[in-house]
Amino acid sequence: MKLRIWILAFTAFSFGPIWAQVDSLPVEEEEDYSMYDNVSYADAGTKAYCTNKIEGLSPSKLISVGYDYQMGYSLTSANTPGGQLTENYDQADFARSNGMRLALNVPVISRNDVIVQVGANYWNQSYALETEGANNPVATGLSNYGLRTTGLNLTVFKPFDETRFFLFQGSGDLNGDYSFSDIMPLGYTKYSAAALYGKRVSDRKMWGYGLARTYRVGELNYIPILLYNSTNVANTWGTEVLFPARAHVRRTFSPRSMLFLGYELEGNSYRMYRTMMPQNDLEIRRGELRFRFVYERSLKDFIWLSAQFGYRYNYSFNADQLPDGQEFFRGFFGDQPLAMEQSLTNPLYFNISVNLVSP
Repeated sequence: MKLRIWILAFTAFSFGPIWAQVDSLPVEEEEDYSMYDNVSYADAGTKAYCTNKIEGLSPSKLISVGYDYQMGYSLTSANTPGGQLTENYDQADFARSNGMRLALNVPVISRNDVIVQVGANYWNQSYALETEGANNPVATGLSNYGLRTTGLNLTVFKPFDETRFFLFQGSGDLNGDYSFSDIMPLGYTKYSAAALYGKRVSDRKMWGYGLARTYRVGELNYIPILLYNSTNVANTWGTEVLFPARAHVRRTFSPRSMLFLGYELEGNSYRMYRTMMPQNDLEIRRGELRFRFVYERSLKDFIWLSAQFGYRYNYSFNADQLPDGQEFFRGFFGDQPLAMEQSLTNPLYFNISVNLVSP
């Protein structure tokens, strides 16, 4: 009982003076906030820029190791009126064509106001000739030496503000039936480029338009291009389009699993460097449309699997003669004669790759 009295006495002694002074505290004057009118925040002058991605977009591939396989098809070659060849060749049948595809893309500058990426690629395509002994030197050359592409590329993404941006892509590819022990002159490198202006309208939509110098149709051409990427609010459907090079509808099952339906236009001009032909400057103008399903999913963290299955449609496999290796522009309306008209039948194909993607 005495302990309780001492505690109450101590408490009253300790806090009593404060309680006693509450009624005597002076009234605090209202603060004048006008003194802060000229205060500026540290980041007020920082400019905002748009990014090169939208929500739901498939991840960019930094390293890709793949394998491409086309089922059997036939090659038909014939001379053309006004062309350099005077002989028609036999039809040749291929049991398959297949090869490795390697790609590397490395960001060298990654800032809010600019992104610069450099890359390298290597494609090898081997041809298994089913009709041995056919009188068709193009088919024999493809069977003996195959075709390959070795290239370097550059991509620059330059945003101007929160919505507008400029995109440039350039590449140089050495294409032909060469080997690394018998490399063809670098003067036959094919240069492609594309430049476009665009807008990132929202976190789910971006578009752009521009012009491309390209060999995707097989021969040199200049064509307009259109970019359109979008994702719906639920992040279940979207589009990824860079027309006319490729266009896909995307179905997203989860952030780590996606299915695409669409097409891609592939192609380039390949110098028949080692194939014995009536002339030494023959180039195959290869262009093909690939109508396909593509399934991509994460295997672990940033390692993704990509599997394609589709139908390869021959757009062009004609041959041109380039005296002294000098390129020329025919376009859609040029009347320069072909050295040889060639056509391929259209097989099913599949492609599988393992990729390291960007975060």
